[in-house]
Amino acid sequence: MITELRTLVAVARFGTFAAAGKRIGLTQAAVSGQMKRLEEKLGTELFDRTGRSATLNQTGRNVLLKAGEVLGLVDRLAEPQDRSAHSGHLRIGAISSVQPTLLKRALGPFHAAFPGFYVQILPGTSMELMDRLDSGELDLAVVIEPSFGLPQELAWHPLTRERFVLAVPKTVAPANWRRILQDHPLLRYNRHSFGGRQVQRFLEQQGIPVRDWVEVDDIPALLAMVADGLGVAVLPRAEAYEEHFLNVRVLELEEDAFFREVGVLCPRDPDAPIARFIAECRIASAPLG
Repeated sequence: MITELRTLVAVARFGTFAAAGKRIGLTQAAVSGQMKRLEEKLGTELFDRTGRSATLNQTGRNVLLKAGEVLGLVDRLAEPQDRSAHSGHLRIGAISSVQPTLLKRALGPFHAAFPGFYVQILPGTSMELMDRLDSGELDLAVVIEPSFGLPQELAWHPLTRERFVLAVPKTVAPANWRRILQDHPLLRYNRHSFGGRQVQRFLEQQGIPVRDWVEVDDIPALLAMVADGLGVAVLPRAEAYEEHFLNVRVLELEEDAFFREVGVLCPRDPDAPIARFIAECRIASAPLG
């Protein structure tokens, strides 16, 4: 069942059977077969299946949370019991959207395993944190996956994907998202950020003429502006900002949906504490898929 649970986590993280299979080296049919076997073993359905799509239901989400705990225990079986001698300073760079969620969930287990470590969390944009990691100022960085190649000495560990949506004022009636983008001012997600560049490419690919008049790098600030009726915005639906999304109307981009991937950048051969923190981040990211 351990194999099936790992595949379940991959499905939740990457969104579809096909995407999960591509990441873990299985065909879509093999992933589907594993999920059916897991459902048979547990005696309950984990997905709502409609046509060619499958979405985790409430039972599936509950199992996913427990799967993270089980896999964490399995991964720790071979670890030494006495870590009291381990001490040091772990410098973690992290974008703001992961600090109150994924990062917070990973810190508790890491501290329990390495109580002698002092952890310093340093904020910044993905580009800034990558530069600081490259210069040796950080031990690892939790950032958005860049669209360009990485230095050979760094390794990328994907954690979760966040889909982009269109946020509109609640006074705007639900309609075709393309029409709304054309008819309302655009509050632009800063093009110097990795996510903002994705939005720019998306708009160019769609060929949608927009009327942008402000550019901001802070997602809560953009959502507050949308809520006040100043315009609409294409943004990643990050877990950290779910309360802010309650103040606006969220429209899905349907078949044109795109995602940003959050992951850990670190030296290609990390030492034990860094590797352990990456493992904890992977477990903490499972509910976010």
